[in-house]
Amino acid sequence: MLSHLERVKNSGKLRVLTRYGVTTYFEAGNQFAGLEHDLVSQFAEWLGVEPVFIIPERFPELLAQILAGEADMAAAGLTVTEVRRQYLRFTPPYQKVTEQLVYRDSQRRPQSITDLQNGILEVVAGSSHIDTLERWRKKFPQLSWIANQTYSSEDLIHILNAGLIDYTVADSNQLSALRRFYPRLRAAFDLGAKRSLAWAFSKRHDGTLYQAAVEFLQELKQNNILEQLLERYYGHMDRMQYADICTFRKHIKERLPRYRRYFEEAAQKYGMDWRLLAAISYQESHWNENALSPTGVRGLMMLTRQTAKQIRVLNRLDPRESILGGTRYLVELKNKIPSRIPEPDRTWFTLAAYNIGFGHLEDARVLTQSLGGNPDKWMDVKRYLPLLAKKKWYKRTKHGHARGHEPVRYVENIRNYYDLLIWLIDKPKTRSLGSNTSPQPIKNDESAIFPKRAPAPI
Repeated sequence: MLSHLERVKNSGKLRVLTRYGVTTYFEAGNQFAGLEHDLVSQFAEWLGVEPVFIIPERFPELLAQILAGEADMAAAGLTVTEVRRQYLRFTPPYQKVTEQLVYRDSQRRPQSITDLQNGILEVVAGSSHIDTLERWRKKFPQLSWIANQTYSSEDLIHILNAGLIDYTVADSNQLSALRRFYPRLRAAFDLGAKRSLAWAFSKRHDGTLYQAAVEFLQELKQNNILEQLLERYYGHMDRMQYADICTFRKHIKERLPRYRRYFEEAAQKYGMDWRLLAAISYQESHWNENALSPTGVRGLMMLTRQTAKQIRVLNRLDPRESILGGTRYLVELKNKIPSRIPEPDRTWFTLAAYNIGFGHLEDARVLTQSLGGNPDKWMDVKRYLPLLAKKKWYKRTKHGHARGHEPVRYVENIRNYYDLLIWLIDKPKTRSLGSNTSPQPIKNDESAIFPKRAPAPI
């Protein structure tokens, strides 16, 4: 009889249950992304198979399907709980999060559980958040909530933002990601200590695929690839403030339509994403074609006189010339980045070079390597870029002093603007929030999902 791992390899497919969401798996434009998507894709490649992502309509269905062994694994931002451990095998954690009570800033901030009595608290049925609330109710018997059997956690955050409920519970990584899109949401307080997120495998299977996953994740940690993936999805999210987001959204409506066709033209001509070009331009000029800095850079892409001459831009204040010229300059910089550096680091380095100059970027990469970091990883180089402003360090470099903290902020801001453009213009597909379903309050439906006895392995 073939083992579970052998069956997966023979089929050439790894069937993975996941959730659609900004922290797990989502579609933006014509590609898929998300931490779980990237982790699973790398695991499937490591096994020599293709990943097949399965997205149940409701979260309780996901738990029921992995429990029954109807997929090979679940990679869905699942919290490890004692109840779930009885029936599922969990890998070592790949991320730690905290459960947080979420509210709108138009409300008075609740200070404790007792402040929730007069509001509507709604959470996802079958989620670990219900276990946490059950524990709190032992101390505060008046605590009540609605366990929503239809909507996802992101749906409930949308409903909270619309003012249809007063509170929900979200993991800290999810709230960090979504607050850029819903800037009026806040974390009132943590509901407990940090908890582990991990992949889950049914105990109906023999554990061979599970052991392979454990080995794979260990390799990812040892090679710092896991840390790099976490930086890719979370390393830039805390930079933007409420006022910045509001101004950006206003300018998307009022200014971007005048220039979008030029961004799209440049993107098509040079093989780039127009939304990235728009994000760069916004960081440079806030889409003000007459922008002028104290150092003399001008226009939508804020080109210096020397750079404009180099890339044959005659009028830096002409929107089309500026965008096409700035994009051509970006491509030139990107071609200078060593070909061994993969995406997305290659793009982050290009952006840093656009801001600080290629020579200073190379100085920072040399410093990074001399201090034990990886000069080919943005995650490492951004830690050492600020050293270029300190004499102790810049006197060792070829190009001297530079305000090294600026390209770090610059790149992180552009990453946030890019994410917001995807969300606001090419919004990722989500399940419709219909009004024809009425959520039913239930006490704790994990008891309906997990049987009283764990299944025997097969």
